[in-house]
Amino acid sequence: MPLIIDVASQNLRLNDGANLIAKYPVATALNGVGQMSGSECTPLGHHTIRAKIGEGAPINSVFVARRPTGEVYSSALAERYQQEGKTRDWILTRILWLSGCEIGQNRMGNCDTMRRFIYIHGCPDSHQMQIPSSHGCIKMRNTDVVDLFDRVLVGERVNIILSEDSSSVRHNITA
Repeated sequence: MPLIIDVASQNLRLNDGANLIAKYPVATALNGVGQMSGSECTPLGHHTIRAKIGEGAPINSVFVARRPTGEVYSSALAERYQQEGKTRDWILTRILWLSGCEIGQNRMGNCDTMRRFIYIHGCPDSHQMQIPSSHGCIKMRNTDVVDLFDRVLVGERVNIILSEDSSSVRHNITA
C-alpha cells in the first residue's frame, strides 16, 4: 500500500490502489523541502520504508539513534531537559526509516535520505500537526504512527510530494 506525503497539505495518505485507506495529519520540515545533507529539509521523491523500529514499545517511548532509551516522554521529562539547558528532537513511539529510490535525487552522495536519518516518527502530543516544524523528518501523533506502523511493511513505497497538484512533476533520475 503506497503512502503519499503531501507537504502542502501536511497530510499523509495510505492508499490501496485507488482507495484511500487512512489519512493522517503530519508535520514536515520547518526548513521546507530539500535533498541535501545538513539542510534539515524534508526530501522529495520516491522512497521505501527501510526499517520499522519500535514494535511493541509503549506509547511515548523515547528513541535516540533508533534505540529506545528506556524513558517515556512526559512534560516533566521535557522540562528537566530544558532546565539542564539541553535540547532534544523528540523521536517517540515508532520509527519508519525511509530510504530514497532516486539516485542523485534522494539516494547516494550528499542527498541520501537513509544516511540523513529521515524517519516517519511519533512526537510529543503538544506538537501541532499540519505546521512544518521538524528537522527533516515527518512527525505524526503517537496514536497515528502506531496505526500506520501496524498497517505497513518494510519495502512499502512512500512518495513525498510538494502538493497533490504537483504530484505529476517528476525528478530527474540518473543511474
